[in-house]
Amino acid sequence: MYRTDYCGVLDKKYIGKEVELAGWVLRRRDHGGVIFIDLRDRTGYSQVVFNPENSKDAHIIAETIRSEYVIQIKGKVIARNENINTKIPTGEIEVIAETVKILSKSETPPFPLDKAHDSHEDIRLKYRFLDLRRPEMYDNLLKRHQMGQAMRDFLNKEEFIEVETPMLNKSTPEGARDFLVPSRLHRAHFYALPQSPQIFKQILMVSGIDKYYQLVRCFRDEDLRADRQPEFTQVDIEMSFIHQDDIISYIERMLEESLKTVYGKKLSLPFPRMSYDESMNRYGTDKPDTRFELELKDISDIASKSDFKVFGSIVESGGIVKGINAKKGASFSRKDIEDDFTSFVSIYGARGLAWMKVSENGLESNIVKFFTPELQKQLIEKFQAEPGDLLLFVAATPKIVNDSLANLRVKLGERLGLIDPDKMNFLWVIDFPLFDYNEENKRWNPVHHPFTKPKDDELDLLDSDPGKSKSDSYDIVLNGVEIGGGSIRIHDSTIQKKIFSLLNIGEEEAEQKFGFLLNALQYGAPPHGGIALGFDRLMMILQKAESIRDIIAFPKTQKGTCLMSEAPSTVPDDQLKELFIRTVETAG
Repeated sequence: MYRTDYCGVLDKKYIGKEVELAGWVLRRRDHGGVIFIDLRDRTGYSQVVFNPENSKDAHIIAETIRSEYVIQIKGKVIARNENINTKIPTGEIEVIAETVKILSKSETPPFPLDKAHDSHEDIRLKYRFLDLRRPEMYDNLLKRHQMGQAMRDFLNKEEFIEVETPMLNKSTPEGARDFLVPSRLHRAHFYALPQSPQIFKQILMVSGIDKYYQLVRCFRDEDLRADRQPEFTQVDIEMSFIHQDDIISYIERMLEESLKTVYGKKLSLPFPRMSYDESMNRYGTDKPDTRFELELKDISDIASKSDFKVFGSIVESGGIVKGINAKKGASFSRKDIEDDFTSFVSIYGARGLAWMKVSENGLESNIVKFFTPELQKQLIEKFQAEPGDLLLFVAATPKIVNDSLANLRVKLGERLGLIDPDKMNFLWVIDFPLFDYNEENKRWNPVHHPFTKPKDDELDLLDSDPGKSKSDSYDIVLNGVEIGGGSIRIHDSTIQKKIFSLLNIGEEEAEQKFGFLLNALQYGAPPHGGIALGFDRLMMILQKAESIRDIIAFPKTQKGTCLMSEAPSTVPDDQLKELFIRTVETAG
């Protein structure tokens, strides 16, 4: 071995002991003949002292050492006489070097590892092998490993078994584009990388596996953002002979045990639950951040009675008017409101943002004159408004209003300092609609997937009013981020055929897309259901990372590229020929 101990574990108990250490040079300081080096490995760093009076040979070599050199030293641990650092475990000791060996040299790093956050992310991603040396990045990967192990431990204890599902699969509609893999043996045929193991895990239930889990890689060819990657990991779980409450209970207990084991955090069970309809009404989104208030209020009834024609015409045409009380937000300037906030909601389709400030004398703005004293009183009561508050309104279609105000609410929470970064608010959103009507195509689409079970007491709505049908589905939300979702599945072939009919999926199309699952369901399918947790998103929140890329070892950029390996790349023509593929250049 190159070392007797890790650099970051030395403390006062080691004083007087001989140690051998190996690692990377974090910093080198020359103090008039005595050289100090901070030697780093994955556990932290120790200060190594090269004194010519102690070892002239070691000191000569130390003069040539630079940052990120890999070295091995042998020396004696002593107590520091000065510059004690109680913030790190090794801050009360130092190692007097007796010998040193340079194991490999390093070019000057393209960014300082101890000030990496001042560097552009693209540079960090290109030199990811350097970025991962940083303690913050190592801790992200370590906690990710520990959480994965803790979840596995819980599921193993609960008699789940881990089953691997195929990476090369048939392309099936999952809601996003597939990544396709051409087959060399079957001309013009393609495999698809899995968007999720949805169909396979249902087949495992039909197979009698009963309790399945997998920490599985999934792939979706979709536009990327801070919390999305083309390849990602999910904690995939499926069970037989269970109800919605059973699945929710398992997930709550798994998270409770895992967070206690890894982070020492104690969660309060059960997590709150909220219906989809309530969530949309109060927060404008199905993934609300409940760490702060600022709820949305529907004032369509009040607005329609006013003389403000903009509000009145929108309500008359089927739209709605909602508002939000930015508590103590009257200090925002007109420029803040009309430039910043109005521009912000326009991103989500809103054509304007109306506002009223609350003073000791009542409501103030250029639209107050269109509201009678009685209507103004109703607005104050509706928003429980007090002097110093700011009321903000959007009028449009329900989708635009909810999207605009839901996102504005979070922006206001940040600007007003209402969000506690150390707080963890879990929430279950349940009772999602079964269908979503696509106005463009004039047809129903499944909100989750076509195998989601309708609620038992609402089956008659499938014939009379499908749009009002609710499903046995559930999402788990943490601090305004959806970290998982699932449903009870359809196991009755009669109901499945009915759902396909409503989705305009004929027998031939159903057989082509889902044939192997439909075939399995005909051979004694148990009631079953499951959930998938977005492991990367969960870890991003737990680690308070700025983006999902910070908790993945080798992530892709928002353009889907790996700057370090330069993927994706072109391949030789003879390789394409083997796959019966020819590329075609297009303009632009």
